[in-house]
Amino acid sequence: MKEFVKLVIDGKELTLPVIEGSEGEKAIDIRSLRQETGYITFDPGFGNSGTCRSTITYMDGEKGILRYRGVPIEQLAEQSTFVETAFLLIAGHLPSREELTRTSVYLNDFSPLHENMKAFYQNYPPKAHPMGILSAMVNAMRSFYPELLDIEEDMNKTYLRLISKIRTMSAMAYRISLGEKVVYPRPDLCYCANFLNMMFDGVVVPYRIDDDMVRALNVFWILHADHEQNCSTTAVRVVGSGKVNIYSAISAGISALWGPLHGGANQAVVNMLEEIHKDGMTVKECISKAKDPNDPFRLYGFGHRVYKTHDPRAKIMKKMCDILLAKTKRKDPLLDIVQKLEETALNDSYFKEKNLYPNVDFYSGIVLRAMGIPTNMFTVMFAIGRLPGWIAQWKEDVADPEMRISRPRQVYTGNQLQEYIPVDDRG
Repeated sequence: MKEFVKLVIDGKELTLPVIEGSEGEKAIDIRSLRQETGYITFDPGFGNSGTCRSTITYMDGEKGILRYRGVPIEQLAEQSTFVETAFLLIAGHLPSREELTRTSVYLNDFSPLHENMKAFYQNYPPKAHPMGILSAMVNAMRSFYPELLDIEEDMNKTYLRLISKIRTMSAMAYRISLGEKVVYPRPDLCYCANFLNMMFDGVVVPYRIDDDMVRALNVFWILHADHEQNCSTTAVRVVGSGKVNIYSAISAGISALWGPLHGGANQAVVNMLEEIHKDGMTVKECISKAKDPNDPFRLYGFGHRVYKTHDPRAKIMKKMCDILLAKTKRKDPLLDIVQKLEETALNDSYFKEKNLYPNVDFYSGIVLRAMGIPTNMFTVMFAIGRLPGWIAQWKEDVADPEMRISRPRQVYTGNQLQEYIPVDDRG
């Protein structure tokens, strides 16, 4: 039996239908609200507003659940690879052996960049941030690869071209900043191993592919591959709703991801840890400052906008963190701070009451440091991982017959009508 909600405004009763998702989530359909009553809803940050129906990612923040196409994130992190997970998100099902092999071949074949694109890198300022370069270069791909045919096979190649070339562009940006030659993928290496080789071959001498490093990178990118309607995904959908090409929509997502409250959060955690170490602050002092509303100090890496219990990705990332640091036998003073902060916060009533548990960003920065990834590349690493999710969301949005161009409303609080005053008559 279909459910409805009755809303009474100015004595007028409006019946609004209730939409129920496959996991029991419920939403009030308010599409007729403004037309029928003249009212709109007010929801800064859209924390209570659903903008689409989606079959891609399911999250339950109260229970700490995250699934891609119904598959638990824990199973994907333990058993899958990033390429297989990317296929799952975009195609909607896990690939057969033949599909996976064909996908891997395409990813290697599409790796080289157009020769003229390389000139762009040479002319960026030496200190340009890799995220700014990446966003611009992805947007520029539309000019170099203009053929966007509405044929499924050709669009699938477009998706794979993006996933392949973002790896090349990211490694190239890093190597050019060091004055090193570009390294292209090897056919004998998988996607993640190739990326590490493209980054560090010749920079770290001798450079050897390490299985634990490759596994950690797979897990890092799997955990970041999609996360429902977050800031950057919403940016991709909003820009895409104007029917722009996929490159422009993805470029918008990269720009949105750049911010410290979103994709830059793990970099913010590392910066915070370095500041704590440099200033010689004790963990007790950090916790005290974080709890003081008048202190500007912020404890990054705790709590999450959606998760009201443990972030399911954090436990997985912590395990990878322990494996890498044990493997490299690297004594990282920041890890000591991380461990003490985690232990103290989890036993503090203030953090418990406010559900401020460690999130994935709390550990991911340490994992990237252990791989040798420089801090200014952290958000780029996030962008590579999130790309399959952005593609899947853009693809779903374009195919949705219910979707319209995004056009939020506002509550105007400015001046009321006033007459224009000529410049000579103004005081």
